[in-house]
Amino acid sequence: MDDGRVVAGRYTLRSPVGRGGMGTVWRASDLLLGRDVAIKEVVYPDYLTAEDHALLRERTMREARAAARFTHPNVTTVHDVVEEDGRPWIVMEFVPSRTLAQLVHEQGPLPVERVARIGMDLIDALQAAHQAGIVHRDVKPGNVLIDAQWRAWLTDFGIATSSLDSSITTEGVLLGSPSYMSPERARNEQSGPPGDLWSLGATLYTAVEGRPPFERGEAMATLLAVANEPPNPPAAAGSLAPVLLGCLTKEPTQRMDAEQVRSALARALRDPPTALLTPPPEPTADSRARGDAVERGNLVERIDLHQLSALAATTAGRVASKAARRVNAHLDRAGTERPTLVEPQPGAQGVAPPSARPASEPAPRRWRFRRRWVAVPLLVVILLVVALVIGAVLLLGALGDAVVR
Repeated sequence: MDDGRVVAGRYTLRSPVGRGGMGTVWRASDLLLGRDVAIKEVVYPDYLTAEDHALLRERTMREARAAARFTHPNVTTVHDVVEEDGRPWIVMEFVPSRTLAQLVHEQGPLPVERVARIGMDLIDALQAAHQAGIVHRDVKPGNVLIDAQWRAWLTDFGIATSSLDSSITTEGVLLGSPSYMSPERARNEQSGPPGDLWSLGATLYTAVEGRPPFERGEAMATLLAVANEPPNPPAAAGSLAPVLLGCLTKEPTQRMDAEQVRSALARALRDPPTALLTPPPEPTADSRARGDAVERGNLVERIDLHQLSALAATTAGRVASKAARRVNAHLDRAGTERPTLVEPQPGAQGVAPPSARPASEPAPRRWRFRRRWVAVPLLVVILLVVALVIGAVLLLGALGDAVVR
């Protein structure tokens, strides 16, 4: 049923086609040109301050400028940007499609060949964006459209950045989808095209495995996994595994670049083809659970960077200290000297790795208080005192006998 609202006196809203943490996308009719369009309505979360509202508004306007700067067959075209009720609305090309997140929800993991072809479309779109000086910064299954011919489109440059625009940031605030956010963004470092390739790897991983690679059920835990843990080992990726792991390399300089990703995807497509997808089955409990995990990964979170940094430091220190105490206790019970494993000191930001010490330098000897080091000398002293007392008594007795005689 039609919504019926008219935006900017021109666009009649028909029905919602997608919702996310940053707003709702509507199917609408352009009354002037007589065509269907997609309109993104930005919805501001209640918890945002006036400053954050202004930030999101500017980012939305920048999305329109950035996306209109280039065209590509695998990128949805931006037609217009209007303002209604004090909020911007982005008018885009309407593509009859479902999102990749919806497909995984309905069908579960997709065949390797199909995911590789989706990946080829997406890497084409990202290369075009990067060549135009644009970093998407929010590549995820919910922002990938799949049409009836299984062609993939990249959409929603809602938090895109351009090398030609001044940086827009709010101190201590991080916006993004934790399951698909690169480690450098999670650490609040400069994020460029390699960050998009990380997100592409996480997106393709979700498509072929049916779940995000780092999903932990909560934003902070997921971000810590993104920054510090390896991805869950892929079980169904087959020939796609090298490109997934190459994209999900923590260090940006060691990550696959766009041409390497394209070559790896082409190699995956040369493998024997898998069965074509069947029509979507009825959702099952398992598919709903997978869909819930995918949708959790699609949510845009507002994360306090100071809280994240404190949690990361506390978690790292606590885990290292707990592990050191457990191993040291085990070695103590076994009577084994432990020359290299030490507990972190209070306030330390973790434990220095063993590789930080030259191999030729002997490990420092760390002594630890043991009860027997006090008990044994104390017992010896007591025995000596007792012996002296007994000796003195015997000596006094002998002297007394001599005096009597």
